[in-house]
Amino acid sequence: MRKLIIILGDQLSPALASLRQAGPDDLILMAEVKTEARYVKHHKHKIILLFSAMRHFAATLRQQGFALCYLEYGAQPGIHSMTDAVAYALQQQEFSDIVITECGEYRLQQEILSWRERFSLPLHVLEDDRFICSTAMFAQWATDRQQLRMEFFYRQMRRYTGLLMDAKQQPVGGQWNYDKDNRKACPPDLKQVPPLQFSPDDITRQVMALVETEFADHPGSVGEFHYAVTGKAARQAFLHFVDQQLANFGDYQDAMLLEQPFLFHSICSMYLNAGLLDVRWMCQKVETAWREQSVSLNAAEGFIRQLIGWREYVRGLYWLMMPDYSRHNFLQAHTPLPGFYWHAGTKMRCMQQAISQTLQHGYAHHIQRLMVTGNFALLAGLAIDEVTAWYLAVYVDAYEWVELPNTLGMALFADGGILASKPYAASGAYINRMSNYCKHCHYQVKEVTGAKACPFNALYWDFLARNESQLGQNARMQLAYKNWHNKTPEQQQAIRAQAAQWLIQIEQL
Repeated sequence: MRKLIIILGDQLSPALASLRQAGPDDLILMAEVKTEARYVKHHKHKIILLFSAMRHFAATLRQQGFALCYLEYGAQPGIHSMTDAVAYALQQQEFSDIVITECGEYRLQQEILSWRERFSLPLHVLEDDRFICSTAMFAQWATDRQQLRMEFFYRQMRRYTGLLMDAKQQPVGGQWNYDKDNRKACPPDLKQVPPLQFSPDDITRQVMALVETEFADHPGSVGEFHYAVTGKAARQAFLHFVDQQLANFGDYQDAMLLEQPFLFHSICSMYLNAGLLDVRWMCQKVETAWREQSVSLNAAEGFIRQLIGWREYVRGLYWLMMPDYSRHNFLQAHTPLPGFYWHAGTKMRCMQQAISQTLQHGYAHHIQRLMVTGNFALLAGLAIDEVTAWYLAVYVDAYEWVELPNTLGMALFADGGILASKPYAASGAYINRMSNYCKHCHYQVKEVTGAKACPFNALYWDFLARNESQLGQNARMQLAYKNWHNKTPEQQQAIRAQAAQWLIQIEQL
């Protein structure tokens, strides 16, 4: 009897566990389904990338001799979900088993597990060994730990992989982490090296036409799509990063410059998270670049930390904590998401820059997400579910396993400190230090009150004041609270009144 092997849209890897089990008599099922494309308003570029990459991947599988059932979007009436797609395949012929690699979202994983009863067939859910750390390995690491801090997990991943380690199993250079060397502000005349772009081929153009018609109300512009849609092109894009951008990435990975959305970032997370790149291969290329002395240690370590540190850590945390994790709202944030998150029509230059490039490219780098759009959401107390849905919708690299911990936990501190040891709250001074946005802003970054004061400033102090019962004992917040308490009652009252006014007129900021 044949096995039915399902490959999801973010599992486009030749070495996928379920694909390794495919024999000549088995059938591979791939489907573009409405529920996965529409459960949030995914950016048009994300839908184009995934549908086009899926079609290219399917064509390669056919060339390799695999039997394939590929369901294009809307081609079969009544197929709206992955469950519908499986039911359709099972109607065509008999199968002995259903085989799938574990997926990246709790919601879909529960749907998959329901297939055992729904279809009365053995269901084999295989470990996704494209990740370095399995969910079981992470759970074991987390056992009996009072705090699940990324830094200690990252050190274990360094030892486990041997990346940037010396012969004595110590970190090269004598330090585990060079984060302090990754925070330089860009000189204003420093020009970005843009990521490699690709012209759409016939398959991609067909998908672009589909998205233009079927997803017209989703963010983004179809005509600006220039991303890789095959593993080969994605590898070219990453090697371009290593050769042309990585040397400056280390120093300036936290920097922001006006009208330079990419600076020295690879933007390859969208390829990696879809399965077009392999994390081990990427890290090895970066380590080799350092060993050949073409990039500095802080550049290589900073990039590798993002992959085997943060990326693996947030995935482990997600699966360890779900489904309860998604319901956390430690600071009771309920303010509705302002409309400018969807159209970038705001006078705050930093927000306008971060959001407009997000809507244009489906991309913003980690500091823009954390310390601009995320920081504003934290300070203004924006509703957790609306903010997390926005992040999941607008970024091409966003999948819930990576988006939710980074947004709910790190940016919004809604988990109360499970992920981060303190809220990443900051006034306009941080944005001014790390960018040139403030020099071109309607508001004045050094003013706290008044019609032209930077909204981040009063909102920052108000955030501290209104959350003191929850945050006042946090050891890393003591200096901030000392500075707040050093202000006179009159100053505090004026600041909080200004913050209240900003929140009342939030749609006009």
